[in-house]
Amino acid sequence: MAFDPEPSGEIRLLTLPQLAPAGSWQLELAHDRSESLLIWLTRGQGVALLDGERRGLGLHNAIFVPSRHLISFEIGRQAFGQVLALPNGLDMTLPQSIQHLRIRDVSSQNELTGLFEAAGREQNGKRPLCQSAVEAYASLMMIWLRRHMDESEGFPRREKAAQTLVRSFCMRIVRDFATGASMADYASALGVTPTHLTRVCRSETGKTAATLLTERVLHAARSLLISTDVPVQDIARHLGFGSAAYFTRFIQQHTDQSPTTLRRSARPKP
Repeated sequence: MAFDPEPSGEIRLLTLPQLAPAGSWQLELAHDRSESLLIWLTRGQGVALLDGERRGLGLHNAIFVPSRHLISFEIGRQAFGQVLALPNGLDMTLPQSIQHLRIRDVSSQNELTGLFEAAGREQNGKRPLCQSAVEAYASLMMIWLRRHMDESEGFPRREKAAQTLVRSFCMRIVRDFATGASMADYASALGVTPTHLTRVCRSETGKTAATLLTERVLHAARSLLISTDVPVQDIARHLGFGSAAYFTRFIQQHTDQSPTTLRRSARPKP
């Protein structure tokens, strides 16, 4: 059972709202994705959680997120961003870590905007070989990204111990959130106390360690409820809950709805 809907296998051009068709929670809760994303913010502001680091977002910010990295986005209503979604298995060199670039050069801004617009025309035009054309433009976007990454590498930044700890915790959340592991289990695996892990997470992200873990479980639960017909008790077991009743209380506590009501309200009316 997949925790999130599997992408079609094709490269897609989207807007930020299209990444969250079921509601803002799909972006705002900490989660990871099965495809890589290149996000190009061209209007407005926001805040992102990127592998355990809280970052402010603004005009002409480019963010690359490889698949299976913990992220969340709180984007203002006036913000506009385009998204390139890249499924796994492409014959394309992608960065292996999250990148956040603030692009100040106007010609560089126009270059990336032009590539997004050209790829969008191909996707929407549905002409023969349109997916091949979109893939070619996506390759050019990755070249653009790597060039600007190379330009910024002249200013290395030493990561603090706290950042390393939170990043490691986020990696474990992605891997283990559905196992039912306790916060004490996570802290022990990282060689720290639960209190220290909570304090460091709050300092670096504005959220406690327990909140980050809860958000990832909640995102998976809501995704499975609205995108599948899997029985509630099977979802509960799949996500590491001891019983369906405990899972139901968890959903009600965080959404004010039962799992069944949540599932029903997300389905289109006949």
